[in-house]
Amino acid sequence: MRKWTTALVVVLAVVLAAGLIGCGEKRQATIKIGINAPITGDIPKVGEGTKYAAQMWLEGIQAAGGLQVGDKKYPVELVIEDNEAKAESAVKANTKMITEDGVLAIIGPQASKQAIPAGGVANDYQTLMISPWSTNPDTTKNRPYVFRGCFLDPFQGPVVAKFIKGEFGFSKAAVLYDVASDYPKGLAEFFKKAWEEINGPGSVVAYESFTTKDTDFSAQLTKIKDSGAEFLFTPQYYNEVALIVKQAHELGFTQPIVGSDSWGSAETVKLCGPDCYGLFFSTHYAAAGAQGATKEFIDRYQKKYGYVPDDVAALTWDSIRLVAQAIEKTGGLTGDLKKDRQAVRDQMAKIKDFAGITGNMTFTEEGDPIKCAVIVRISDKGEFEFYKQVCP
Repeated sequence: MRKWTTALVVVLAVVLAAGLIGCGEKRQATIKIGINAPITGDIPKVGEGTKYAAQMWLEGIQAAGGLQVGDKKYPVELVIEDNEAKAESAVKANTKMITEDGVLAIIGPQASKQAIPAGGVANDYQTLMISPWSTNPDTTKNRPYVFRGCFLDPFQGPVVAKFIKGEFGFSKAAVLYDVASDYPKGLAEFFKKAWEEINGPGSVVAYESFTTKDTDFSAQLTKIKDSGAEFLFTPQYYNEVALIVKQAHELGFTQPIVGSDSWGSAETVKLCGPDCYGLFFSTHYAAAGAQGATKEFIDRYQKKYGYVPDDVAALTWDSIRLVAQAIEKTGGLTGDLKKDRQAVRDQMAKIKDFAGITGNMTFTEEGDPIKCAVIVRISDKGEFEFYKQVCP
């Protein structure tokens, strides 16, 4: 009797399991998209813009009843992980989201210092990753599963060099950069090479460096001032820009100071104030004077969060829409995560003429978009004004 009871329980369990599986097939699976961002650490405003833009996009998807893929609408979930602006944390975040959370694709990390190592993890696990803001070539190099939503430093460096030469006619440059961080180190090198190609060897009269978390730049800035440099190029993040610019002015350096896309945070002007008025930097889009879909995004973001979105938020918006389009273009999901990840990656690589709010994009074989750069001037009101556009 006991054997029959045991057997009956087993049979019922199998039938129940089969019934649940059947119900599971009728239920729509949830699409999980990972967000790898510096919510804490040295650049929390970057993480904030990333999270806010992604959540705002999700609200639109939820209002539409889900993401349409083939003949089904799928609910979408964001899995947000804090990389603390650290390379090792970014690697752990990607590993967790891929192996434990079962994300279909990943947005971020933003900074190259985290995006390069995290990209290696995504590529090894054959999971699509797109970094909205990482401009270092190594992020996507030889990694078919890794893409980016921004231009590259080999393009940005010459853009800045040519702009300064054309705008001011200068021939003597100074550079100040963080030697311990991939993004500023790489961009400083590309700028130096481009400047010397235009003005000749030795035209970078001061090439000074510091290490992450340094706050006193007086020694380097004194050398720069004494070098006879006609301007300073410093491709640093917003938390360092204010310190560098203010200390340079306190030491009597009155020449132009020029930046890169890392200046694009709303915090730059907040921390720097009038010291940064009138300065130029290269970036991905200009909020002041924006039109069309870009203005719609800015107005919606500002109404919801209380401030104008920076380039990180705009690039995140474009990047998550790129991922969504790639998912939609698969025509349908199988439920086999490995197969679906491959299908989404393949569709991403085929995207052409994507109309982004930071510019139109078509991807190269390396996963890099062909797109234009923008030169922005910080106005006397502290606004990022469009100055001119430079295209490949």
